[in-house]
Amino acid sequence: MAATDDVAYVEHPLLAPGFIERRLYQLRLAGAARDEHTLVCLPTGLGKTTVSLLLTAERLHEVGGKSLFLAPTKPLVQQHAEFYREALEIPDDDIVVFTGEVRPDDRAELWESARIVIATPQVVENDLVGNRISLRDVTHLTFDECHRGTGDYAYVYIAERYHADAADPLVTGMSASPGGDEESILEVCENLGLTEVAVMTEDDADVAEHTYDTDVRWEKIQLPDEILEIRDAINEVIVDRLEQLKELGVSGTTSPDLSQKKLNAMRGKLRKMMDNDQSKGYKGMSIHAEVMKLRRAVELVETQSVESVRRYFERQRNAARSSGASKASQRLVSEPKVREAMRKAESFDALHPKFSKTRILLAETLGINDGERVIVFTESRDTAEALTEFLSQSFSTQRFVGQGNKEGSDGMSQKEQQETLNAFRNGEFEVLVSTSVAEEGLDVPEVDLVLFYEPVPTAIRSIQRKGRTGRQTEGKVIVLMAEDTRDEVYFWISRRRESKMENELQKLKTAADELEQQLDKSQKSLGEFSNGDGGGESRQKRMQPGLADFDGRDGESEDDAEAAIETDETATAQATEMAAEAVDDTETASDGETDVADSDVADADADSTDTDADNTTDADSVVATAESDPEEETVEIVVDQRELDSNIARDLSQRDGVHTRLETLAVGDYILSDRVAVERKSVSDFLDTLTGGDRSMFEQVRDMSRHYSRPVVIIEGEDLYGERNVHPNAIRGAIASLAVDYGASVLRTENEGDTADLLEVIASREQTKRQRTVSAHGEKSAKTLSEQQEYVVESIADIGPVTAQSLLEHFGSVEAVMIAPKDDLLEVSGVGKVTADRIREIIGSDYE
Repeated sequence: MAATDDVAYVEHPLLAPGFIERRLYQLRLAGAARDEHTLVCLPTGLGKTTVSLLLTAERLHEVGGKSLFLAPTKPLVQQHAEFYREALEIPDDDIVVFTGEVRPDDRAELWESARIVIATPQVVENDLVGNRISLRDVTHLTFDECHRGTGDYAYVYIAERYHADAADPLVTGMSASPGGDEESILEVCENLGLTEVAVMTEDDADVAEHTYDTDVRWEKIQLPDEILEIRDAINEVIVDRLEQLKELGVSGTTSPDLSQKKLNAMRGKLRKMMDNDQSKGYKGMSIHAEVMKLRRAVELVETQSVESVRRYFERQRNAARSSGASKASQRLVSEPKVREAMRKAESFDALHPKFSKTRILLAETLGINDGERVIVFTESRDTAEALTEFLSQSFSTQRFVGQGNKEGSDGMSQKEQQETLNAFRNGEFEVLVSTSVAEEGLDVPEVDLVLFYEPVPTAIRSIQRKGRTGRQTEGKVIVLMAEDTRDEVYFWISRRRESKMENELQKLKTAADELEQQLDKSQKSLGEFSNGDGGGESRQKRMQPGLADFDGRDGESEDDAEAAIETDETATAQATEMAAEAVDDTETASDGETDVADSDVADADADSTDTDADNTTDADSVVATAESDPEEETVEIVVDQRELDSNIARDLSQRDGVHTRLETLAVGDYILSDRVAVERKSVSDFLDTLTGGDRSMFEQVRDMSRHYSRPVVIIEGEDLYGERNVHPNAIRGAIASLAVDYGASVLRTENEGDTADLLEVIASREQTKRQRTVSAHGEKSAKTLSEQQEYVVESIADIGPVTAQSLLEHFGSVEAVMIAPKDDLLEVSGVGKVTADRIREIIGSDYE
């Protein structure tokens, strides 16, 4: 520990001297997370990233390998990279950034040489699915803003891969607000494989000395009659539409203030009607869509501004005029009451009371109280732009929005975002008007006031926003709330949820050991992760300060999980194997008879797939465990980049014996061999081609059949004949056309997991049994001369690529293969009498 001007700094071989201030609470948290997969909870603005940095420095110094730091947005990634390069005594080139702006091939090369990779999770997920990188040597993985680790978010997949692949894993999850209740916190921990919880709150003495009180107050706003008239006109239409839904039997209320939960329930009822092919279900769903659009308009006029609802109506008008516009959009803009609301919004030229109140509060903070910086948060990008324009008349103001172009406005590039934050940090302007992009984790400078233009109904986001003030001096938070509007509803929801989360964090802190036992239990039951033994040390010892404690604990972990083969899994595998037969038919008539040597191999392989369905003798018996053969070949499946929207590629990438590769394919969604390409369609997508006039599916299959002799179409999902109001014969006709006109095998699967199983079986049959290689004929890149020569020889008698290579190696050229007599052909490995005869017949026969 070094001290300068009464400020103590942390010393470590990999830390820049005099850079990291020695804060006891950060050292305690780092000590707690040193040896176990740990959720680190710390209020916003108090240096969660520093905790991860200390752990990374220690792991790289003591264990070696590399560190991976994941953050949800590009600005966050760039910010963390700059901090790490300043704080660590590591060459800048060894700390690399992975975002979508870095080419995949470049990322693969950078990964090999980097010591620290700071990345967005989607990019790492893609690289893992495409087998461009390996997590084996990653010794520390950080999930920033780890509360996102739920559902299909990339954090969950990456965690599963890391725990499975890494030789010496350590996970740190960081968040100021991991969840609104114990259940959601536990879910995040289970998804990321976290078994320990380390919490510091502002009530801790170590933390309190680095924080200041934040004054939170709510300013009630009275909306003028002109605005209420716009709202009331729209609400009249909502009441009318709800009455129609009530007549259909899906709504029990006509109140325009009904909850989103009730609207969701209505949607569920309508979906069931559609599934049962009831025409009123389709009518009701269109009305429901109209209600949702109208409610959005009410929300904008109540909580945002007249300008934002004006822009919203304009987008609806444009949508209704566009080709393929929905009936809901067309009815909405033609409804007299809605048109009346539009006219009132267009003619409203007064100042919205929230705008004037914002200007007063900013003048008070920046003028009367000599403040320096203010952040104004708003939900709507339209409002952000209108506010920026309005406030710029009185203050130096800039907007801060996301990168995507939406809501009829341009986004900001990563460079523009960074330049704006730097300028704000350097005091070049006073007011930052931001959407949610600045809420989460960004190193936004300490500000004198955080102004919520509207309450946020989410505890996590509310806490993130408030964390922008009260870090180094006393802070102030003001929430604007329009009376008798949704603002009040959101205010009470947010207040209740925020209070609940704070209580949960307090309980999490006081009952951490008990919760860790729940986490240990849940993790072991998953059988997914191999965690450390948790040790016998007390929490108190793990929370002792100092990097000197980072030596790690003695003792080895044990893997208690038992592998088992369930009989129903065997049955499923056999059924899928039978479905795969449809692709090959053991060899179609066009292939001619099979060579004796090939038959022997095929028979042996067929026998080897049989599995005993009953491997137990009594209750005490151990279920037999199948061990993978070290000699077993790995099958490769080429996946089109666009298929990453589904979970199939992620599923396949985690399977033993399957190697996935990502490409941008010209034809097909999956390539399973040199002759099998697969186009996957969900039931909905398939039916869209029959009802929407889009014939692209047939064009895709036609192109696929030109490049691959065994094209496959997989239709995924249930109730093919019942999901839409489409005549069964139309569906049968489309399937018949695919099979007869385009020569495609049409196979059905129930869901994504079933599709993944089928793809693996077909790939295994092609590559392992048939000895065929993967060849993406449809790739846009040109083939090499050798590949073209192999392709020509393969096409002679539909022989496989292995035999084609053998022929070319034996004879030396395509021409020599063509003129070779039968006896010479029989000397080549893999060429039997039937194949030799077929080659001579094709080459020597007259063309008719």
